[in-house]
Amino acid sequence: MAGGGGGAGLGVGAAPFTNVVHGLAVVGAVLVLVWTIHFRGGLAFDSTNKNLIFNLHPVLMLIGFIILGSEAIISYKVFPWSKEVKKLIHLTLHAIAVVLGAVGIYAAFKFHNESGIANLYSLHSWIGLGTIVLFALQWIFGFVTFFYPGAAPAIRRGALPWHLLVGLFVYALTIVTAELGFLEKLTFLENSGLAKYGSEAFLVNFTALVVLLLGAIVVLVAVLPSELEDPEGYRAVPEEA
Repeated sequence: MAGGGGGAGLGVGAAPFTNVVHGLAVVGAVLVLVWTIHFRGGLAFDSTNKNLIFNLHPVLMLIGFIILGSEAIISYKVFPWSKEVKKLIHLTLHAIAVVLGAVGIYAAFKFHNESGIANLYSLHSWIGLGTIVLFALQWIFGFVTFFYPGAAPAIRRGALPWHLLVGLFVYALTIVTAELGFLEKLTFLENSGLAKYGSEAFLVNFTALVVLLLGAIVVLVAVLPSELEDPEGYRAVPEEA
């Protein structure tokens, strides 16, 4: 449960933004797949071409970690179901995001190790590793406190605002890490001869902009008050007891 949700009701203000999140998520997923498959040659866990192993990293981190994490954060404002159902969706999406993110990091380490490249030498790798650790810890805290076994009502009420705040902070770190990753990889490619104004460079930069915009709108949806409040919703703190 790395990110927090806002009120359960969509409200007039929140609904259009949630639709934009879905749209940007699709665009981002398509762009990263076009980049890694069309421009970079494809995806593989094992290959003599080690670049195919690395290609799993941006795909899993963007689609598996950031996009699923984004959908988990706004899930409380998307679905008109009960609090418990939405809580389970929120929890499950974040769990899948953590697992896929971990596999994505493993792919990067595997690529480095099999290519004779040092690990953990860049700001991207430092922040990224720290971010997924914080993400996992936030999920564990949310699971134990709000799902099972569940803390006492008073503790839940006190912990909920911090859960939301820390969740959004960790989510912001995932966006920062992604931007650093796009910059780092594109810089390496350009130093290796990739045309700075070519179609691939343009696609990578545009993908980074899509991710940045996605992150900004997800945070906006998370903090935007709903005009229609559901008494069974996530903002109804006493109900978390």
